[in-house]
Amino acid sequence: MKGSSVLLPVALALLCTCGLATGEDNNEFFMDFLQTLLVGSAEELYEGPLGKYDVNADAKAALTELKSCIDGLQPVHKAELVKLLVQVLGSQDDA
Repeated sequence: MKGSSVLLPVALALLCTCGLATGEDNNEFFMDFLQTLLVGSAEELYEGPLGKYDVNADAKAALTELKSCIDGLQPVHKAELVKLLVQVLGSQDDA
């Protein structure tokens, strides 16, 4: 589980770089990615938010491990995480 705690920051850094490189609305991309990560499948990640990116095998393995950890969370914890993310991303719009 210790290694898994490193995956989220790495995944988010990668996504931030990709989002900034394309000029895409970062909040929209992050919300779509995080929503899919929390309630979708790994396949939906690659077909949806990450569909236009060439995700290599190591990144796919990391995302699969991250998805597995998230899937192991209690539903109430997932719900609270979604609420926190919405709050954080919403506060960035106010800045």
